[in-house]
Amino acid sequence: MFSNVRKNFGFGCMRLPMKDGEVDYAEFNKMIDMYIENGFNYFDTAHGYLGGKSETAIRDCLAARYPREAFVLTNKLTGDYFKSEADIRPLFENQLRLCGVDYFDFYLLHSQTRDSYAYFKKLHAYEHAFQFKKEGKVKHVGLSFHDTAEVLEGILKDYPEIEVVQIQLNYVDYDDPAIQSKQCLEVCRKYGKPVIVMEPVKGGNLVNLPAEAKKYIDNLNGGSPASYAIRFAAGFDGVFMTLSGMSNMQQMEDNLSYMRDFKPLDKRELEAVQNVCRVFKSMNLIACTACRYCTAGCPRSISIPDLFACMNTKELYHDWNADFYYNTHVKNKGKASDCIKCGKCEAVCPQHLRIRELLEEVACAFENKRS
Repeated sequence: MFSNVRKNFGFGCMRLPMKDGEVDYAEFNKMIDMYIENGFNYFDTAHGYLGGKSETAIRDCLAARYPREAFVLTNKLTGDYFKSEADIRPLFENQLRLCGVDYFDFYLLHSQTRDSYAYFKKLHAYEHAFQFKKEGKVKHVGLSFHDTAEVLEGILKDYPEIEVVQIQLNYVDYDDPAIQSKQCLEVCRKYGKPVIVMEPVKGGNLVNLPAEAKKYIDNLNGGSPASYAIRFAAGFDGVFMTLSGMSNMQQMEDNLSYMRDFKPLDKRELEAVQNVCRVFKSMNLIACTACRYCTAGCPRSISIPDLFACMNTKELYHDWNADFYYNTHVKNKGKASDCIKCGKCEAVCPQHLRIRELLEEVACAFENKRS
């Protein structure tokens, strides 16, 4: 499919090992070495990941230590970082410099929704990406997507030159009417577009399972919760790459243990993850993946994903820890009740969460008030 891509498991660099607020280069180097030694070579980043530290970590720990042909690198054109058409090329050139490379293997139009696509189209962003390919600075142009299957089909009709599509796919979201993972996968197949999977473990929510759900995984007698989530996503026809954001060596070792010799889920394993889905649906948890797209534009500096995590913890465990951490997360930042309901967060949320309403619920739970 793509001759330079060795295997079907990618290193997502939105969540990396951190130490004192910086990427832990020593740990990241070890993780890269182990990943490449095991025959994998696909790395994914974007300009805003880790406040810009992901790209420079790629430069210092990957590009500076390995020949360019040894790895496949994906970067993205993100709408937050260009305000006019004239900004696009300088942004792209800066991304190359920050990553320490002279071309990207894949360049994706980032986080496309109905609204963001209109913005990209107005500023001819797709045409610029295709031009970068003509110049040899990009090998393949694609998009990452967070909207309905109908919107995706419209984009692929407008731009048949798109070569690959990155979608969110995991066993909880597969049949979700808001995320529409199944329908989006079907659209990609219809138009012959290979699929990259993001959020296969839903931001860690399918790793740290509640006890009632975890028992179904434990009964399989082998394999981590992450293994079943990633293998579920990687097992679909049309999926050529499944990303995992790994932040320590233990996660790397675990992921490699079942992706070196990949096997899709069998019938018994599929039944187990379906049971986990039923548990999640019965708990009514907030389906936040902590991608943090919502925080950048918040005028009240509310750490929305952290407050939602506290709310989920309170729902799961009913102990004092959730309140303690809530107070930690709102120290010198906005509280849930500080929300002015501007809606900027909801406009960029890949999960289509009703963030303003949810913040009211969080304020009621932790501050004993309603907005």
